[in-house]
Amino acid sequence: MGETVRRAGRATAQLMTAGGLALLSYLFLGVLLFTAVATVIVIGAGVLPETVLLLRRMAGFKRRRVAAWTGTAVPEAYLPLTGGLSERVRTALADPGTYRDLRWLAAHFGYGWLLAYLALPLWAVGLLADGVWCGLLRQRAVVLPLIGRLADLDAAWSRALLRPSPDSGNRARLAERVEELTVTRAGAVAAHGAELRRIERDLHDGTQARLVALSMRVGLARRAYDKDPEAARKLLDDAQNQAEEALTELRHVVRGIHPPILTDRGLVGAVRALAASSGLEVAVDEDGLAEGPRAPAAVEAAAYFVVAEALTNAAKHSGADRARVELVRGPGRLTLSVRDEGRGGAETGSAGASGGSGLLGIRRRVAALDGTVEVTSPAGGPTVIDVELPCAW
Repeated sequence: MGETVRRAGRATAQLMTAGGLALLSYLFLGVLLFTAVATVIVIGAGVLPETVLLLRRMAGFKRRRVAAWTGTAVPEAYLPLTGGLSERVRTALADPGTYRDLRWLAAHFGYGWLLAYLALPLWAVGLLADGVWCGLLRQRAVVLPLIGRLADLDAAWSRALLRPSPDSGNRARLAERVEELTVTRAGAVAAHGAELRRIERDLHDGTQARLVALSMRVGLARRAYDKDPEAARKLLDDAQNQAEEALTELRHVVRGIHPPILTDRGLVGAVRALAASSGLEVAVDEDGLAEGPRAPAAVEAAAYFVVAEALTNAAKHSGADRARVELVRGPGRLTLSVRDEGRGGAETGSAGASGGSGLLGIRRRVAALDGTVEVTSPAGGPTVIDVELPCAW
């Protein structure tokens, strides 16, 4: 009997919430009327998108209540209200989700009140009848479980009205995907621009400056050769040193574009070389990469730079002396994980494997290939960066 009463109480709370939402939908009718009039006379067209957003919030609240009662989420599918005012108005009017929510709002105004009212007399009858039938005669309760049935009915009707059609869901997912790809493309363009500026800066400040100095020394040595061969020889020695330094910096720039070690030794070998030169004690584990075909060059380069950035920042900021890199070949994807045993806090940029801008660079590089990045870095560590890259093996 106690469990029956508790379930009936939860069902009543669900129904009273539905009744309150029905009352709110009645008040919302005035908002809809004002929006319709304002839109017709044009001067208030800007109210329409905001009203649709408010309607979406009400429908979203009902979806969450239904999910909490049934344990199954109610999907939603809306076109994003973005862009200028005229575009937002057109989207709000063209979105099937708007009319689906309006249909639910009108229906829920009726059955939300009705089911909430029906629960009240069932309590009066149920406490008396089930108290005797269940409490004294030890039989199964009959009346109070009907309140739960009413809550089930409210959830079923709301789910049927709020669930998007397959076509609407596909359009909404397509619009969401387009918006996501737009953001990803912007990030990739920004990352590409930053990379070009870095290469230009490295060439201008390093290699170009050394080549200019080399040219000057060779010119001085040529003019001094006949008069002072010893001074010319010294200038030529300096020029040779300048040439070697310029070649070293040029190799560094080339490695920043696409590391030759990736072409020569593959991803696993390149990552092991990174681990050996990182200044940390790094363990590298691989699963399935040593055998079979290699990943595309763009995927290998992205994975390499993610590991390089993570290990570099772990050595600089985390305070760790150990790290672990895992590379795993999966069906249609390459997954990698970089873990350091440092102080954590990478998400806030205080420490850890990224320190803020490094993590942003990792996210942009991975997003350009439609991959995902997940960072776990609680205060006190450890910091774990998990990356998944789509890959056609």
